[in-house]
This record gives sequence, C-alpha cells and structure tokens, in this order.
Amino acid sequence: METVELEKIVEPIVKWYKENKRMLPWRKQKNPYAIWISEIMLQQTRIEAVKVYYERFMREIPNIETLANIEEEVLLKLWEGLGYYSRAKNLKKAAIKICEEYGGNMPKYYEQLVDLPGIGEYTAGAIASIAYHERVPAVDGNVLRVISRIIGSTKDILLPDTKREMTAKLKAIMPKEAGDFNEGLMELGERVCIPNGEPFCNNCPLQAYCVAYKQGLTNQIPVRIKKTKRKYEERLIFVLEWKDKIAIQKRGEKGLLAGMYEFPNVMKKEGLIIKQILQTWNLEAEQKEALGKAKHIFSHIEWNMEGWRIKVKNKNEQFIWAKKEEIIEKYAIPEAFGYYKNKL
Repeated sequence: METVELEKIVEPIVKWYKENKRMLPWRKQKNPYAIWISEIMLQQTRIEAVKVYYERFMREIPNIETLANIEEEVLLKLWEGLGYYSRAKNLKKAAIKICEEYGGNMPKYYEQLVDLPGIGEYTAGAIASIAYHERVPAVDGNVLRVISRIIGSTKDILLPDTKREMTAKLKAIMPKEAGDFNEGLMELGERVCIPNGEPFCNNCPLQAYCVAYKQGLTNQIPVRIKKTKRKYEERLIFVLEWKDKIAIQKRGEKGLLAGMYEFPNVMKKEGLIIKQILQTWNLEAEQKEALGKAKHIFSHIEWNMEGWRIKVKNKNEQFIWAKKEEIIEKYAIPEAFGYYKNKL
C-alpha cells in the first residue's frame, strides 16, 4: 500500500479513538510531565499494573523539580516492582538537564525531547504529539504491528530499517490531531490488533483497508525474527538471618540491576556447598531451610534460582544487616528477588 492510500486510515483512527479511548490517569489533562512518566512506566509493563505505580509516583514526585532533587534511593524505592531500574535513573538525569537547560519546564519540540537521557524516538514522539500537537509519529511495537498488517508488510519489525520506513510513512500522513492519531494506533494495537492470539478484526475501524485481513495473513504478520539467544544462569539465593536482621548487599554501579539492593547470591556450580559459600563471607550456619525454586526472565538472561534461609551465628561487615521493616520500606529490592522477599 502506498503512502497516499495509507492516508485513508487517519480519519477512522482518530474517530475510533475519540469514541473508544480508555479514561486513564495520565489522559485527564495534556500534562507533558504526566505523559512522560506514564510512557516510561508503560515500557515493558501492562497498563492495569502501571496505574497504581503511576498514582503513587505522582503523589510523591509531582513535578520535574522534585524529580531532579529526589534522592536516588527514594526514587528507586518508588520504582520498585516496575523493573528496568535504569529507566528511573534516567528520569532523574533528564529532570536535572531540564532544570539546567529549560528552567524546569518540559521542552516542547521533538528534537529537544529526544536529546534527553532515557527518552528515545518513541517517547519523544508521544510527548511532542500528545502534549504539544507536533506532527511527529510515535512508533512502538503496537504501531509497528498495526501498520505492518494494514500494508501487508513481511519485513522484520525488529530491524531498525523497518521501523525507520514505517516512521517515514506515518510522518507523511500525520494530521493536525497528531496526538489522537498516535494514541489511536497504540490503543488499537493494545485492544484490537493484538499481538498474541487472533486479532479482533470485526471490531477494527481499519478492516476495510487491511491487507493482512483481506489475505488471511494476520497470524503471519508482523514478522519478528529474534536472533539473540537467551543466556541461562543457575543461582543460589540466600536469606541470611542474624538475630532480627537480614543481610542484603548493593550491586555494582554498572551492568544488570546496577546500584540495586539484593539478597546475597552466587552462581550455582557443581560441587559447591553452602558451608563453603558461607566461609567466603566469614559466616557460620546455625540453621538451614530450603525456600524453594524461582525463575526470573530479563531481556537476554534467565535466572533459575534456588533459595535458602539460613540463620547464622555471627554477622560480617561485608553485608548490610537490616530489619525486615527496613527492607520493605527503605531498600529497593528488584522484582527478580520478589519470590524470596515474600518469604521474609
């Protein structure tokens, strides 16, 4: 389908969105700060799950200045449960830059927004179009799926070239109501032109224009060719108890879960026994209890975990020894350790 024909989807999408959009907290007003926070939270997280985190975050951090000045550990605690903690760190970095360069006001143009830490092309497009009506696309996975099906494209949507091509097609037809058009495409992808299972084509305002529907290709389009294999790690997780305190440690400032707090853990190796591990930490066990197995999947790594609760006779200086209440209220423990956190 050529660009001139793609123009036909604009009016139906905008009309459908106005009639069917969900009343979400960040849609109550076109507040660029609220849109920014919601869009970052919605990456990798379902809308229903985000609502509670969003409302709590906005109560505690209602504006850019507060975000720029908040202590990182308080910020990470508020972000706990959303995962991908680098997103929260980038929020603070961007807020600092906005305060320094834009007087604490969210910049209005796409080119300014995309230059901020943690704000990529999609998020910049969403903020610029929804809050400021700039005629720029906001192309995420939902939009790529919808447009691929509409034009019958069999190009791999995971390739940057495919995204660039789709973005160019959309930019050429972007209407004055750019925000409604972008949100309409995203909403359609989330609720009608869904990624898993059969799309609800009979409820789609674009059915008459959709090549994939007409040719019976909705189960084959979009094309996604994953090239990277997931790495698997076997890990032993330790809930170490000394008196009324539990051991945690802070991860390094680079790499996976950088700067987060965790229960002490090691890679599981053949022949490695718990006594030896404790000795490396200068600890001695008094009582042991198996906590069961758990799994957590990151983007490229899968942790298969085996947990142990161990009462120890002494504490060391290597770990932070905190009360259960402190761990729950003060320290941000990543969701990867959620199964064992719930065992406290």
